[in-house]
Formats: sequence, structure tokens, C-alpha cells
Amino acid sequence: MPLLEVARLAKRYGGTPVFAGVDLQVAAGEFVAILGESGVGKSTLLNCIAGLDRVDAGTVALGGVEVTALGDDAAARLRRKAMGFVFQAFHVLPHLSVFHNVALPLLLLETPDAARVNEMLAAVGLLELAERLPQQLSGGQLQRVAIARALVHRPALILADEPTGNLDPTTAERVIDLLAAQVKHEGAACVLATHSRMAAARADRVLTLTGAGIVPA
Repeated sequence: MPLLEVARLAKRYGGTPVFAGVDLQVAAGEFVAILGESGVGKSTLLNCIAGLDRVDAGTVALGGVEVTALGDDAAARLRRKAMGFVFQAFHVLPHLSVFHNVALPLLLLETPDAARVNEMLAAVGLLELAERLPQQLSGGQLQRVAIARALVHRPALILADEPTGNLDPTTAERVIDLLAAQVKHEGAACVLATHSRMAAARADRVLTLTGAGIVPA
């Protein structure tokens, strides 16, 4: 059974269609990249998979739970427990240290674990910067904070939205290494939305999002 099942998904903004007929299945331990030019709806697709955006047609199921049928509170609980997000814009909290930004998912789950936080900071090469605030970090360091935060609670599904878009090639490759390692060693499923062929080349499967659905790249 696939961990993630997306069937005939469609999304419109007003009268403007974004995409329609999207079908996608991703197994645990599988890394899938979705290519597409800016504006094609890659970010919107990830938001629909996560239950952050309502869909106009179709279904999304994660681990047998139909995300598209959940209310806001239930969807938020599912995201908190089973999903990890890596966004191009980082979305770190400016008033929290690096350590406490990464620790936040565990605190929300009421399972604080300082050792796990330090393990993830070491994995992304930021353990020595644990007490710094976000404004004291570079863009590449902020992205690594965002990745550590997304992975710290060992989510079943990782959704990564253009995580290498603002990074230099060396840092971008390190980011993809971290995502691939989580898939390989933790058995997570990862859906990477990107326009980078370099990033997509690391995936098990590469697909392209079009207005009419998803096709092999």
C-alpha cells in the first residue's frame, strides 16, 4: 500500500484552473521529485496534499487517512504528527534560537527531546550555532535550520518546496543529501517540488506537473 495516495486532484482559484486530474502514489522510503516551471502550481499541490489548501475535486490520503475529508483541527493534528515541511522561505521564528526552532515540533507533540534536537543540528552542521537567533545566520544556514526542524520528529511524509532555490550549489547539494538520507535511513516518503534538474536527479522518480496532471519527466 502506498503511504501517500493522490487521486484526480483539482484546484482552481476563482475561475482560473491551477491543475486538474493529478494522480500520485508514493511509498514509504521513496523519494519523488516533481518538476515544473514557476507558476505551474507545485507549491499549491504540496499545500493541497498537506490539507493547507482546500481542493476542488479529488482526494488525498496519507497512511489510509483521507486528508481531504478532515476538518481544520484534525488536519492540523495530522500535519503536526506525520508531516515535515521544508519551504524555500524558511519560515523560522525570529524570536527563537536555532535550538528552539528545531525543537518546536517535538514540543507541539509534547515529546521534548534535547538529544534528538542536538542530533539533528549536528546532522545539518549547526550544533555550534544552537544558541544563535535566525537573524545571525546566512540563508544557507537558515535553510538547514528549516530542514532540521522538518525532520526532527521523524515524519512519515516530507514535503519540500523548492528547498534549494536560493542556495549556492554546494549548500543545495547538502540539502538534498539530508533529504535523501532521511528517506533511506528513516523510511520516510519525500515529495520534492523543484525546477532544479540537479535536485531532481537524486530522486527515485522524476515527474512533471502540468495543468492537466502529472506525467513522467
